[in-house]
Amino acid sequence: MKLVFAAAINSDVPALAALHSAVAEELTRHFGRGHWSSAPTERSVLRELRRPKFSRIMVARSKGRIVGTLRLATKKPWAIDTAYFTEARRPLYLTGMAVHPDLQRKGVGRLLLKEAEAVGRAWPSDAIRLDAFDAAAGAGPFYAKCGFREVARVTYRQNPLVYFESLLPPLDH
Repeated sequence: MKLVFAAAINSDVPALAALHSAVAEELTRHFGRGHWSSAPTERSVLRELRRPKFSRIMVARSKGRIVGTLRLATKKPWAIDTAYFTEARRPLYLTGMAVHPDLQRKGVGRLLLKEAEAVGRAWPSDAIRLDAFDAAAGAGPFYAKCGFREVARVTYRQNPLVYFESLLPPLDH
């Protein structure tokens, strides 16, 4: 499958909201209701798009259709405690990763993460940090398979989480 990666634009908002909804519905169908069951609204996706200084929403397209997404941000998410991570001067935080349920386990997510690392190095950033639910619905094993290093298991507001990081080597000039 050929994928084209790009920064999301305003016209992508309905497709991004629909993608997150499809993933949330599929996770809920398989694992029951949980924090993974809610999806962003078009309004909240648009709000994140309007923060280009602090975050970027990346999309993966196949045949013009958005099949995957993730968000990289310089601002730390509420559930991350930086004390557990390797010291980094310019970390990015990965949130909102989603791959359409019909295309999961076909390499889309792995390629999205590779693109995130390329975007991170060019930002410039020296690390990508994230958290995953420490539950059957969580993506922790996926991130570990993709080379992210587990740095801690914590509970935040009654949510068991696993923290992961990937240190980014500088771009060769």
